[in-house]
Amino acid sequence: MAVWKKTSVTQQQIKPLCDNFNLSELLAAIFVRRGITEGKELLYYLEEDLRFQHQCFTFNVMEDVVERILQAKEEGEKVLIFGDKDVDGITSTAILYSQLKRMGIDVQWRIPLGDDAYGLSIEAIDDFAAQDGTLIITVDCGISNIEEIHHANDLGVEVIVTDHHNPREILPEAIIILDPKLPDSGYPFCDISGAAIAYKISKALRFSQTPLYNAEICILNLEEDNQNKCIWAECIKIKNLIQTKSLREKISFDSEGSKQSSIYDLKLLSFLSNQVIYAWNASETKSILKNIFGNGIDFSIMDLSSEISKLIPSINKKTALQISKMSTLAKYNEDEKSILKGLSNLYITYCNLLINSKNSDSVKIENEEMQLVALAALADIMPMKNENRLFVKNGISSFKKFGACNGIAELFLKLNLRTDNLTASDLSWTVIPSLNAAGRMGQADKALKLLLSESEDEREMLAQQIFELNEERKSMVALSAKKIQKRVEQSIQENEEKLCIIVDEEINKGLTGLIAAKIMQDFSVPSIIISKIGNTYCGSMRSFGNFNSTLFLESLGDIFINYGGHDFASGFSFSEDKLEVFLNAVKQNIKNIDKQNKINEQALDAQIPLNYLNPDLFDLIEKFSPYGNENKELLFMSQAVTLCDAAIIGKKEPFHLKLSFDTGKFKIPAVYWSEAGKLGKEIFVGKKYDIVYNLDINNFKGNQVKQLIIKDCISSSC
Repeated sequence: MAVWKKTSVTQQQIKPLCDNFNLSELLAAIFVRRGITEGKELLYYLEEDLRFQHQCFTFNVMEDVVERILQAKEEGEKVLIFGDKDVDGITSTAILYSQLKRMGIDVQWRIPLGDDAYGLSIEAIDDFAAQDGTLIITVDCGISNIEEIHHANDLGVEVIVTDHHNPREILPEAIIILDPKLPDSGYPFCDISGAAIAYKISKALRFSQTPLYNAEICILNLEEDNQNKCIWAECIKIKNLIQTKSLREKISFDSEGSKQSSIYDLKLLSFLSNQVIYAWNASETKSILKNIFGNGIDFSIMDLSSEISKLIPSINKKTALQISKMSTLAKYNEDEKSILKGLSNLYITYCNLLINSKNSDSVKIENEEMQLVALAALADIMPMKNENRLFVKNGISSFKKFGACNGIAELFLKLNLRTDNLTASDLSWTVIPSLNAAGRMGQADKALKLLLSESEDEREMLAQQIFELNEERKSMVALSAKKIQKRVEQSIQENEEKLCIIVDEEINKGLTGLIAAKIMQDFSVPSIIISKIGNTYCGSMRSFGNFNSTLFLESLGDIFINYGGHDFASGFSFSEDKLEVFLNAVKQNIKNIDKQNKINEQALDAQIPLNYLNPDLFDLIEKFSPYGNENKELLFMSQAVTLCDAAIIGKKEPFHLKLSFDTGKFKIPAVYWSEAGKLGKEIFVGKKYDIVYNLDINNFKGNQVKQLIIKDCISSSC
């Protein structure tokens, strides 16, 4: 039985959040309990605008990637996009392939099919080289393909690796590796999906088609400090929307107004030389510079205020100080509170608006890409924090506002899914399993063709085939799980209740991950499922908590043909003669698995008094959704709530309870899944209960019902 724990919070902890971010005490307390107290973290819960995502050229090698792709276009090279066969892989491939195709590049795609192993293959490289191909770009894979990329180099085929999986100690000899998990990537958030990386590259490539690409500008702000008889000069150099250099210098004057040092000793002069200079008020800035440098040195300064106000009229006639106070980023980050930072952020916003205003297709493209990025983030169980929240929220918003993009729209029809009330759960439980089914059944090309096909008839046919593959997949998983049930229990017992490991050559290779995940969820232990193809064993591992699956596999020694993945989801393969070696190595390393990983304690977000248990409470869903990895559903407790109605529900299997609780002013509906047997034994209408619950808004036939999902219900002693 789960133990419900509520951590105490103090007024000293929640007051700063209430004051600085205008939060209610309840909302602030929830954030404190979840350890979300810094402005840079709160930003992604309280704001939704995509302008708060990290700039694509923050990647240290992004400019190198763009330049190599532009070179391929200029020289008419053949380019291959090689992706993975899961949702993240096919969306990554679709995003980057489509962008290169729009640019007129001779591009093709390839993903693993049938029993093909994960990652770039020798066969794929040989086939591409035979066509005189010269550049391969991996998406959602490649970081582990050391031998394969060495082979490509031998054939004169260059490889750019773009991946988000955990890198090993030895990296492949690719010409460029772009992976946010590399220590020197430069990217401020490492847990984005492969599709998000493809989107960043696609966005950078679109930016490279504008006059702003590689154009360095300087933003200058001068402040006169009469009290200290000085001028403060602040400058930022920006290239590709990234700050490259900065300078802050004090220029002092004596009591008679003369400079205390030679102008040639000032760093400002060399910093501004040969620069395109912007200032918020150009005429005023020129006047101050003339006072500093005299008439002998002339600076060409452009007026930032008049330029930006053409696209953002709300800033017209405002001072630089007023602009800095309007900055949303400054509200969440102390480092952004200077006047110059405010101007810099405004300039970057202006540049993005300018690009969109001059290219009507860019908004449409961005929306379509964001829908795919949202699917990938949910499918690959990316942590729902930082910019992943922006991706999923904006992806769902795009579905609702513009409808689903080609391919996904046809799949929505097959799944009877509407976009007007679409949620992250709808995507996770319906769309994503269907798309994944194609890859798991060895036919990932169907899912990719669904996203890329320009024929409506072909997309409808592919959507139907994918729907059928998913039905087949569900049946196979159920049969496989039932078949190995006793062996699962035996394995867990033999492995000190720390691990489950099953070797079954009849299990479909594409289903090993799904079965491992189901065992992990049902028994709360890390799980390994291994199948066999020819002379090779292929397996999947799923873990949770503080147990890193890829590090565990790494600790087993030099056994694998290949392996890799995320912290909680990994894949591997080894030759048939290594099976006993593998099993023995696992047994020896079981001691590294912490038994405390077993889930028996759950943290409550708050205890809700009856007068707060009302329809307004459900507004909190908007703040915390999308839920997912590292952002669990809100979990509340209320005491002494009267049960005023109860009924057993379920058409095929009447196992569930539909309840109604009386809070005094409101009657709140609730669902208690799989607990119909408690009615009349532990649960009685008219009695008071302490309840633990999630909040849920159920959309059915266009109607929204706010309801509780009961997790525990015990007689109240209050």
